[in-house]
Formats: sequence, structure tokens, C-alpha cells
Amino acid sequence: MVAKTLFGLEETLSKELIALGAQKIKQLTRSVEFYGGQELLYKANLWCRTATRILVPIKTFQVREAADLYRKARKIDWGRFLNANQTIAINAVIINSVFDNSLFVAQKTKDAIADQFRDNMGKRPSVDLKSPDIRINVYINQSECTLSLDSSNEPLFKRGYRGETGKAPLNEVLAAGIVLLSGWDGESSFVDGMCGSGTILIEAGLMARNIAPGLNRRKFGFMNWPDYDKNRFSQICTEAREQIRPKLNFEMLGSDIDSRQVKLAASNARRAGLEKDIRFTRSPLIDLIPPIAPGVLIVNPPYGERLAVENINDSYHLMGDAFKKNFTDYDAFVFTGNLSAAKHIGLRTSQRIEMYNGPIECRLLKFEMYRGTRKVKHPLEDLN
Repeated sequence: MVAKTLFGLEETLSKELIALGAQKIKQLTRSVEFYGGQELLYKANLWCRTATRILVPIKTFQVREAADLYRKARKIDWGRFLNANQTIAINAVIINSVFDNSLFVAQKTKDAIADQFRDNMGKRPSVDLKSPDIRINVYINQSECTLSLDSSNEPLFKRGYRGETGKAPLNEVLAAGIVLLSGWDGESSFVDGMCGSGTILIEAGLMARNIAPGLNRRKFGFMNWPDYDKNRFSQICTEAREQIRPKLNFEMLGSDIDSRQVKLAASNARRAGLEKDIRFTRSPLIDLIPPIAPGVLIVNPPYGERLAVENINDSYHLMGDAFKKNFTDYDAFVFTGNLSAAKHIGLRTSQRIEMYNGPIECRLLKFEMYRGTRKVKHPLEDLN
């Protein structure tokens, strides 16, 4: 199987898969290859916090032109994986290939499947791009083509708890990855001082309560496969619910200067079943009174696309002042795509992790705010 993820989270996802019992782990770029049976497939979809999809490869072959793709895709016995009454969607990814159009690759693969069914049965599956019964992935790297079944169908970052969002909400998988990379123990104070719609806090809360991120989802792709074992998956979900911790013995706090965002975050937390675990308040970071230390603070400040340079630099400087004023004995983390503005925080980083938020190159910066060990960072120190 292949678990897809975001850049920078490959090692984190590998650890999640190993904990679930995966074998023969191999880290790739934005994905992790692993081996296991049907039960692991179900558990990976239910439990992996940093996976976006779980793919099951069914055939790999060489392609040098469109005729190769059509002919070899049509040789696969598609009746093993779907029937003519089901709907399908094809997703294609091409890298350094003779093909330069992913839509063309998807169309050619669809034609091969449809023509096989039409010749064998007199009818063919129809296409449903929004909510198909079966989603098929085509991955072409140079001349190597791999066809896979997408066991997740809808991407796994769609947890089911998020209603409305703010202007630039974090992907749930990215938010979970940031929390895991922070090294937070899940048993001490946790704060997001710029919480937006609450995604970072909610992902942290799900971890602390040991709630499987997929429990709120109603559908997975594998549910429409011929070998779907409904009773076994139901049992896995029941076991997951039995493992949920009933309550937390520490405080989680979310804050934002925008009252509308605070309300959205509280609403999302309620849908996630965490309304009693996370306290939300409206406050600027500089005035925020955090829970008792030790703890972890994570903020995802604006990157400055819509703000003047001098304003964004001042904002980051004030953020550093807030860390020094309010968060002694905390580990403070800043996730940002504005590496220039981050230099104005004015504190020395103890760790810098390269990540991406969509196409934006970002850093997760760690500041250890221990009493008596604060070090002022030179504003020109390289963050790369």
C-alpha cells in the first residue's frame, strides 16, 4: 500500500503506520510505502492523522505513448474491483513523463476501463467526479505507470468536523503534523494564540483524547469494494471508540482577535466532540494569560500576502514580545511562510523544520522560552 502525505511529514507518517502494525516501511517524497492486510488498510484510513490517502497498487507497467497506456490498462481484469453499475473517477499524477496532460491520462484510462466492460457485459460504469463509488489513481513517473485503487476516496483530511472556515484555514493533515512535530506530550497545557477556525487545537485535542480522526467520517472508498468486510470494519470502529480517553486533566486554550473566528472554532470543536476540552477566548496574543506551564504554544500567523511589509514585520516583533512576556517555560512554535518577517520575532530558534502549506514554502520554528535562558536572535540570522 502507499500512504500519501504532505512534504515534511513522511517520517511522522511512517511512525504512525509502524504503530498500527505496518511492515516493510519505505519513505518516499510525499508518500510512504508499506505492507499489510485488509485490517491494516481499514486501521490506516481510520487512525492515520498525517495521511491524505491510502492507495492500493494493482498494476505497474511501462508506458511510452498513449496506446501503451490504453492497451495495458485494458488488459487488467477490472471486474475484480468494480461492477458496471458503479460510478468511477480517475485521478492522474504525472512527473517527468512523455505525457504532459493529466486530464488526458485520466481520460485514456477511463476509456480502457469502459471499453472492457462494454465489450464483456454490454454496459459500462459511468463517471462521477464528485462522489464516485470507486476512485482510481494513475501515477506516471517518467515511463513507469502505476494504477491503484484509492481506499479513502475523499481525502483523509476531511475529518467531518469542520463547518465554516476562516480566510486561510490549515489543512487538517498539516495541522496534525505540526502538533506531532512539536513533540507535545498530550498531557500538558496547549495553546493556540491565533487559532482561526481552530484546526490546530482540534487536531491536538483529538490526539489527547485518543480519538481516531476518521471516526466522524461516514464513507471510505473501500466500502464499495467487492471484498469489503462490513462487520470487521464495524468492530475496528467499536474498538477505537472504546480507546477514547473520557476527559483531560490539563487545559487547552484557543484565542484570536477576531470574535467571528473564535465562534467558528468553538463550533468546529463541538462537532469534533471536544467542546468540554478546549476553552476559547477573544484576546490579542500580547494580552493572553496562558494555562499553567509547562506547555506548548503553536501559532500560525498571517504570512503577509495582504499586509504591507512594515506592518507584518511589526506584527512578528510583537509576537516575540508576547512569547517573552506571557509564555515562560513554554515551548513556542511558529508556523510561517514568511521567512523574512520571522526574523523580526527577535528570539533564537532551537529548531527549524522545512514544510509546505500548499505551494508555499514554510518553516516550523521552535523557541524554548525557559526562565533565564532567553537569547535574543540577530535579526539577520538565516532561517533557511
